Amino acid sequence: MSRVDAHLHFWHLARGDYHWLTPAAGPLYRDFAPADIAATLAARDIGAAVAVQAAPTEAETRYLFALARAEPRIAAVVGWTDFEAADAGARIAALHRDGAGRLQGLRPMVQDIADPGWLAHPELDAAFEALIAHDLAFDALVRPRHFPALQARLRRHPALRVVIDHAGKPDIAGDGFAAWADGLAALAAHPGVHCKLSGLLSEAGPGAGADALAPYVAQLFACFGPQRLMWGSDWPVLTARHAYGEWLALATALVRAQDATAEAAVFAATAIDFYRLPAQADPTHGAPP
Repeated sequence: MSRVDAHLHFWHLARGDYHWLTPAAGPLYRDFAPADIAATLAARDIGAAVAVQAAPTEAETRYLFALARAEPRIAAVVGWTDFEAADAGARIAALHRDGAGRLQGLRPMVQDIADPGWLAHPELDAAFEALIAHDLAFDALVRPRHFPALQARLRRHPALRVVIDHAGKPDIAGDGFAAWADGLAALAAHPGVHCKLSGLLSEAGPGAGADALAPYVAQLFACFGPQRLMWGSDWPVLTARHAYGEWLALATALVRAQDATAEAAVFAATAIDFYRLPAQADPTHGAPP
């Protein structure tokens, strides 16, 4: 079985819409293209990847479509549109059409929105109804302060397919387990909610390893089990802390410690099912990364 990376990014600075990406980002302030990661993905048996938006524009979503047309390993795109627009439904329909099967989800950058209750606003209903109508996933880029609003949204749209990015961004460096764990468990009570085993190193202190992450991974398994948990690299953001292979090896060890039979699901099958990816191989791979 080839692995699936359920969360990585590409960007080209000259496009000009990555407003969060400034020279202060240091080594991340440069272009990152499929060619920069192709050899690493091949060496780690990553057969498919989900390219996730990094700019709040539809133009960037279409840029990702173009990358996916040129690079077969990009099996799906999670894009962006303005959920508050009066014509949000039509915008989503157009992106779905233009993606020609590549668009499998949308992601507003909720973590950057000042109002923690934004997700519950009724003026977003049309956008979420369009997601459901087109069988698109909702990537929830949220922190624990957004969990109540996401709960409210799920009560309003119980058919919504949701994946919580980066495990909901627990404050690992600040010992934020308690503030995160209960809210995550409540979200997991909705059967359509999945979660990404990604981004944890970015939320942990410098030099953090398995011991720091293990309680959080245990909670992810307790809440979601392997059938609703998928691994992602969060490359190239990951590179501010660790190399791609180091995170893959660490995540593999953490998953094996929870469930020795879970690798096939967490590192491929869950993402294939959730993002409607082409079935690529028999999910029985268990070789060390």
